Amino acid sequence: MLLLKNADVYAPAATGRADILAAGGRILRIEPGIRLPQAYVEEVDAAGLIAVPGFIDGHVHITGGGGEGGYATRTPELLLSDAIRGGVTTVVGCLGTDGITRTPAGLLAKARALDEEGLSTFMYTGHYAVPVQTLTGSIERDLLLIDKIIGVGEVALSDHRSTQPTFEEFARLAAEARRGGILSGKAGIINVHMGDGRRGLSVLRRIIEDTEIPATQFLPTHIGRNPALFEEGIAYAKAGGLVDFTTSTVPAFLDEGEVKCSAGLRRMLDAGVDAANITFTSDGQGSLPDFDGQGRLRRLDVGRVTSLFAAVRETVRTEGVPLATALRVITANPARILKLRGKGVLAAGADADIVLLDAESLEIDGVIAKGRWLMKGRQPLVRGAFE
Repeated sequence: MLLLKNADVYAPAATGRADILAAGGRILRIEPGIRLPQAYVEEVDAAGLIAVPGFIDGHVHITGGGGEGGYATRTPELLLSDAIRGGVTTVVGCLGTDGITRTPAGLLAKARALDEEGLSTFMYTGHYAVPVQTLTGSIERDLLLIDKIIGVGEVALSDHRSTQPTFEEFARLAAEARRGGILSGKAGIINVHMGDGRRGLSVLRRIIEDTEIPATQFLPTHIGRNPALFEEGIAYAKAGGLVDFTTSTVPAFLDEGEVKCSAGLRRMLDAGVDAANITFTSDGQGSLPDFDGQGRLRRLDVGRVTSLFAAVRETVRTEGVPLATALRVITANPARILKLRGKGVLAAGADADIVLLDAESLEIDGVIAKGRWLMKGRQPLVRGAFE
């Protein structure tokens, strides 16, 4: 049993100072003054630390991604230590542009490997292309028969790298994902890669307007990619749609007009967007390609899961967003949207995924996943099998 004493608890709402008792991978009690015989418990004084839910990164290329610049630009797989340093205890793996040398079967194997190493893992079926490449022959079967598959993605729209799906093709894809989600009790959500194209969110808006499929079936990501898409995203989210910011970026993207996550969250909240409709994801291990006006690759960088909480921290310290609000975009919101039960909250019965933050600096001090210490006193305690 693990007993954290005197922590300042954000669940993610601020609930005050309390003790947290965990055992068997779950939280048993959160209340002040918990006392147990020392023989039965590891007791840790968490005074001066803020206890928050373990972070959920809902868009990570865990098997690597990229290849837009040729074979040598294929990015590497996610390392366990990167997730630990970023406070990420739950990962949703996805494929991107490459669905040939990166496959759903490989994604599932990597998800199970990270699960064995201490994280909680899920995945999307498919990649940029429509029709969607699946494991079992259909989206519905994947959702119903494979435990870790919770949705579809990332499927590309408004991007020169997409397969340019028609409205009818994308609506049919959404319908199959919805049926599979309903039957399996999963989110069945479609993670939508948004490119720079002038069509923006028009396909999603038309599906919502012209069919019975609700806006909550889609999670368009990279919403801050350019000012026009960002402004369209504000209107889309105010109408009930979900939007996701990508925390991995490079100075060149920001110079070219990408809206920084911290400023983007602040601006959306000021515009009246419900905070519950916003998430952050890292695009970890994905390639960050910069193409010129003719679609030629100019430079390539790699996304990092460590950018996830760094962006939240900047939102609090630079943009003045309350910590409880900022935390929601990487805890409670993705847990609810993706139907990840037991995740994203600190509460009795929830999974014992806990991140401890220094109360002054908001730096990550400790990471607990499924009740097990992965980092303690800013020192990683666990590494991946081949690190």
